[in-house]
Amino acid sequence: MRADGRRNREALVTAAAKVFAEAGADAPLDDVARRAGVGNATLYRHFPTRVALLAAVFADELAALRDYAELLREQEAPADALHAWLRAVATQLAHTRDLALAADGDWYVSVRATVSGLLTAAQRARAVRPDLTADDLLALVRGVALTSESPDQQGRLLDLVRHAAAR
Repeated sequence: MRADGRRNREALVTAAAKVFAEAGADAPLDDVARRAGVGNATLYRHFPTRVALLAAVFADELAALRDYAELLREQEAPADALHAWLRAVATQLAHTRDLALAADGDWYVSVRATVSGLLTAAQRARAVRPDLTADDLLALVRGVALTSESPDQQGRLLDLVRHAAAR
């Protein structure tokens, strides 16, 4: 990517973070482009969908989740790694509800790939049900993150998910 393209992309992500914080994820994308000082065509060239822009805004959090998964793989038993990571995802989604509601796009692909690896390891260790899928887990975690009224309730619900997933 050329230097001006990188600058425009960074300006769009910075502007989107501010606009979404002020007006929510449904804020007009025209406002994002205007605040970034670029035209709508530039915005859509970099981010063809709202979900792609949301994922870029939360890219640091997504990278941190991927790094955390690697750390857990190295330090924990497979089932413990899977469930600790699911707790981290639920916590992140509870704080970034707009991204949780956008269950497709780059965010979903990234998170699904990570949970698939952790789930496969836990299944190979015969620690979780063999019929469990990454999509099942993500649906459950999204539901917990979006409906929990407190961190305590979120923890209890995730414990129920863990027990239901155990082999």
